Amino acid sequence: MEFVDPDTVKDWIGKETGVSKWFLIDQNRINQFADVTEDFQFIHVDPEQAKLTPFGGTIAHGFLTMALLSPMTIGSVLMFKGMKMALNYGFEKVRFLTPVASGKRVRGRFTLKSVQRQPSGQMRVEYVVRVEIEGEEKPALIAEWISMVIL
Repeated sequence: MEFVDPDTVKDWIGKETGVSKWFLIDQNRINQFADVTEDFQFIHVDPEQAKLTPFGGTIAHGFLTMALLSPMTIGSVLMFKGMKMALNYGFEKVRFLTPVASGKRVRGRFTLKSVQRQPSGQMRVEYVVRVEIEGEEKPALIAEWISMVIL
């Protein structure tokens, strides 16, 4: 990806900056996430019981989908000239709209929402990210995600 001059980044506001690769959400990934977070709700880890729900099978944890935002940024967000690093600063809003069924693939679509220069010389950069589910119309997640870029 081309490095953007921090002085011209405002030209990107409202524009899509990138789309990530697809990530497979299989039962193994869901189980590993359950192990790490100690969230063993049956809808995630018990395929037999989950078949009896309206979802018809296991679904990913919403926080698993959200955790994949970090690797989804690779090649999908702006990189700035003179940038030393970017830090996760938080979220203004996160909505889990559609459960991700085991076996589906997801990807992130990033749009620059705002950029604010800070007195410290840092930049507060906010993206709207939609996590799409392959073959489905409604996204899994929509978030307004904030990073602090250290120049």
